[in-house]
Amino acid sequence: MGADAVKILVIEDEVLLAESIKALLEGKGFDVEAVYDGATGAEYAELGVYDLLILDVMMPGLNGYQVARQVRARRCAAPILMLTAKGELEDRIEGLNAGADYYLTKPFDSRELLACVNALLRRQGNQVDELVCGNTALDLASCTLVCGEKQVRLSAREFDVMRALLQAGEKNLSKETILARVWGYDSNAVENHVEVYVGFLRKKLASIGSNVRIEAVRRQGYHLEVDGTC
Repeated sequence: MGADAVKILVIEDEVLLAESIKALLEGKGFDVEAVYDGATGAEYAELGVYDLLILDVMMPGLNGYQVARQVRARRCAAPILMLTAKGELEDRIEGLNAGADYYLTKPFDSRELLACVNALLRRQGNQVDELVCGNTALDLASCTLVCGEKQVRLSAREFDVMRALLQAGEKNLSKETILARVWGYDSNAVENHVEVYVGFLRKKLASIGSNVRIEAVRRQGYHLEVDGTC
């Protein structure tokens, strides 16, 4: 599995630590975003586009245990690696019961963090190599839509929009959610950008004979349909 196919979300209120983890993982080829409070972290995680969450326990507002419980309740299945300065057995048990997959106590060695990340991603198997809907697959390593013998390469923005839609399946994604995920919360992009890229994707899906349609639902956004389901 290529690291370039993998998206990781770091939720850590110590900005310097969050940025150092982000830099470490990006140096290994992972696609990493960092946020600095639990509420924002939960909002990002629930978009369903990340392959791994790295989550600090001690944060103001929503703490790591609460974030883990919330995202698990929303059926976010991404592995969770919890980071904490609290190394007591009871704390580790609470973290695992909240939905964490592994617990790493601060301070930790960067090699140990990387080993944990790689171990958790290996558990995911091949499901992060491609996303499939109907007769069409999105190859995450090559940013290519494939349908039978035909394929078409996507731009970076097209890829991110298509991936978000495939991750969501039948669930509607609002234009606001797509904007936040693909362009970022602090971007100047507007909802028309989403409409334009959905148009690009519809043409590319048609060009390879895909039976996947991007359906628009008034005031609710977009979802994928193929013979009624994905």
